[in-house]
Amino acid sequence: MTLAATTVASRTMAEFTPAARYPDSVVRALDPSFSKYIVFFAAVEQLYTGGMRYTEGPVYYGDGRFLLWTDIPNNRIMKWEESSGAVTVFREPSNYANGLIRDRQGRLISAEHGRKLTRTEYDGSISVLMDSFEGKLLNSPNDVVVATDDGIWFTDPPFGIGGNYSGVKAKSELPNNVYRLDASSGAATVAASDVKAPNGLCFSPDEKLMYIVDSGSKPVTIRVYDVSDDKKALSNGRVYFTCGEGEAPDGIRCDVDGNVWAAYGAVKEGWDGVLVINPEGKAIGHIGLPERAANLCFGGPKRNRLFIVTGRSLYSLYVNTQGVPGA
Repeated sequence: MTLAATTVASRTMAEFTPAARYPDSVVRALDPSFSKYIVFFAAVEQLYTGGMRYTEGPVYYGDGRFLLWTDIPNNRIMKWEESSGAVTVFREPSNYANGLIRDRQGRLISAEHGRKLTRTEYDGSISVLMDSFEGKLLNSPNDVVVATDDGIWFTDPPFGIGGNYSGVKAKSELPNNVYRLDASSGAATVAASDVKAPNGLCFSPDEKLMYIVDSGSKPVTIRVYDVSDDKKALSNGRVYFTCGEGEAPDGIRCDVDGNVWAAYGAVKEGWDGVLVINPEGKAIGHIGLPERAANLCFGGPKRNRLFIVTGRSLYSLYVNTQGVPGA
């Protein structure tokens, strides 16, 4: 589905300034159904910029009122304090961490381009959950989600080992799989092997569906799968959304109504930002940003604040919906 025919507002990268008046002109309904998700008196805010090369993996800590995200080429995890706006380095080096999520016990799970999936324990120590499958090294774990049964699902494309910019150049030893790791037994299984280059992923609110970005398909697509009743396997993979030429989503998250919010970017100007897609696969809304968006998450005390990371900046926008708990 190409979106090129619709005019989308955006701001220049040179100097980001908040909207001069409400509603923010860069928050656009592509379909009337999106209007109910727009907060009239809310605008896109740039929370931090500068010194970062390519950011990813935001995760919100409600109990601490802070956000973590990754700066992959700089090999570090950043931290933003909600109460003060202060930004500090949370961890350096980070083993080229990309996607971050908290498990159901509140521990940090990191998908790392350094060919590992790790967990930060309560005492701050780091445990390696998985670094190989059937005796072969992982490629470069990219994005990760945790189900309500504690199962950890992550994508493993070769992006981080393709060069020495966001990882260490190396040869792939495994196909580009999507894995499920059983948190109790430590057993790993291939959940999907038919995605050419799996990237962002998320569950539907009831965990009966899983959405996976295929960055290797031509054109780029978001695929959707049925999740088995025991939450251990995927089936019936099919295309949920097809991007226009030169357009691509990266990280994705669902809201409580089942809409997919996709960090979005394009070769052509005008589509950088967030694309919102309804459960039927129709694009209904767009949030324009001056940079290509890489990933996003819902946060804030009410899970109604959308945090978006881009090439070099951190943005947010209050929306009239909530993210799925735990995502």
